[in-house]
Amino acid sequence: MTSPLSAPLPAIAASNLTLTLGQDGSAVEILRGIDLTVPLGQTLALLGPSGSGKSSLMAVLSGLERASGGGLSVAGADFAALGEDGLATARRGRIGIVLQAFHLLPTMTALENVMTPLELAGIADARDRAAAELTAVGLGHRLNHYPTQLSGGEQQRVAIARALAPRPALVFADEPTGNLDAATGEAIMDLLFTRRAEAGATLVVITHDAALAARCERVVTLADGRIVSDILSA
Repeated sequence: MTSPLSAPLPAIAASNLTLTLGQDGSAVEILRGIDLTVPLGQTLALLGPSGSGKSSLMAVLSGLERASGGGLSVAGADFAALGEDGLATARRGRIGIVLQAFHLLPTMTALENVMTPLELAGIADARDRAAAELTAVGLGHRLNHYPTQLSGGEQQRVAIARALAPRPALVFADEPTGNLDAATGEAIMDLLFTRRAEAGATLVVITHDAALAARCERVVTLADGRIVSDILSA
């Protein structure tokens, strides 16, 4: 029997997490006391309409935004105790992010886009690993193409390869199919879930699409900056 002392830390542990933007009379509460624990390896959807706080919660959980208050541990790092520079360092290698708008560097090839986070993390075989990741997402023949030479689906495949190449413990995907047609979007999600499973990473998908959310093991719904339901699939 596993001792509680030896139990693995969760991928995410948030307690009374708050986010307030602006000051004094212009201050707006975005997150209003979020309690959320995500076990290692789980696939979780953050579901909710625009303005519910789901993208803001992702920004805080991924270290792109610093919480205003509360406790937050992510992939073994105490995010609540870190400033902006510390969060940037803590993200490196721990967290992969896939965004709706791809955010590939336009002056870099697909290979160079995937190599960049590996080089920043000090990984010696960055070129070989980047090429292997691109091959794994079906783009081994497009290594030296620039983003403008790739379709939307291909660009998102590059983004997935870039997110997973450093082998992070945690991957966030924010509306990853928002700029894609239905068929391409479904293929991209199949790929994302497959690559996530192969890597053993925890996956958090931010979406307003209930059908996409249903592909995850757990669905957490937000409204007005609060969690209003938390459902674990059977």
